[in-house]
Amino acid sequence: MPTRRRLMEYAALAAPGLALGSAAMAQPARKPLRILILGGTGFMGPHQVRYALARGHKLTLFNRGRRPQDWPAEVEELTGDRNAGDLKALEGREWDVCIDNPTTLPFWVRDAGQALKGKVKQYIFVSTISVYASNDRPGDETAPLAPYPGQDPLAETAETFRANGALYGALKAASEREAKRQFGEAAVTIVRPGLIVGPGDETDRFTYWPVRLAKGGEVAAPGDGKDPVQFVDARDLAEWIVRLAETGTTGTFNGTGPKQPIPMAEMLDVVGKALKSDARLTWIPADFLAAQNVRMWSDMPVWIPEAGETAGFHHRDVSRAQAAGLTYRPLATTAADTLAWFRTLPAERQAKLRAGLTPEREAALLAAWKAKA
Repeated sequence: MPTRRRLMEYAALAAPGLALGSAAMAQPARKPLRILILGGTGFMGPHQVRYALARGHKLTLFNRGRRPQDWPAEVEELTGDRNAGDLKALEGREWDVCIDNPTTLPFWVRDAGQALKGKVKQYIFVSTISVYASNDRPGDETAPLAPYPGQDPLAETAETFRANGALYGALKAASEREAKRQFGEAAVTIVRPGLIVGPGDETDRFTYWPVRLAKGGEVAAPGDGKDPVQFVDARDLAEWIVRLAETGTTGTFNGTGPKQPIPMAEMLDVVGKALKSDARLTWIPADFLAAQNVRMWSDMPVWIPEAGETAGFHHRDVSRAQAAGLTYRPLATTAADTLAWFRTLPAERQAKLRAGLTPEREAALLAAWKAKA
């Protein structure tokens, strides 16, 4: 459990950016909705729930009940297991909107469609920017999607997916198609997030940078700093999805940000200044990183080179989402809030980041680069 000092530090850093989400400042919606959220207790879900409650909506969550939460107002919680096809708790019920947060497997969408047929007016499916067949050039929502390489995507299970995680994008694309088949294209909203960041992210795929820059010293940075990056704060994404439900907006949207792609160097500069870091960045070329088996995205989080097969990955057009109301809080706020949240975690969790370079490996990389130079 976080100490009192950690909680006070978190509150102090969080206040300017509402680290607990914008729920505290949310205005009541014009028309309260009955919203069913499939999931709701993972990374983005709690932000959605709190914002929706603050807007005056009536919430029902459906999940396996393994992550109990304390909510600021009444939330109905239904228990079931989509892996086992157990959606009995949804029978005989109706909602205005269903938000499907956690689904990767198409049969989950099929089962939800069968259980909710005629019982919801809008189905919002949270997909991924990884659905596209190619990332070698910039593109909008009309770009070709990754084809499913097997015979029947509905036959994929959690076990087969775990054995072949490379199917992630193709299965999300198949899930999008199944959503339109089950609910009708006119009732479906598809949101394709990019990298989701901010307080509550257990992957550390962005968190690594605030944590590392806050420590100071010499920091290994990827490439030449010019590669663009895209990402979205979980709170901005969650709140926008609730507003899409309020307006009944359907269609397909690339749900990432910021408003314009920014270079990696600018991202690290903004993060460092937000944390008053004295860190010194040493930029190491992509080819040298590859020779040292330093991987983009995982060892160097957020970063993907703007070259070859990945030249367009961080260049997805987000103009449709912005026109539909997606807004962004400042990156400095996201960075400060993320670090404050991370510092509330147990010491053993803080000691082992789940993405990025370990201190030993970073030191070895810097030494190798200096030896070459």
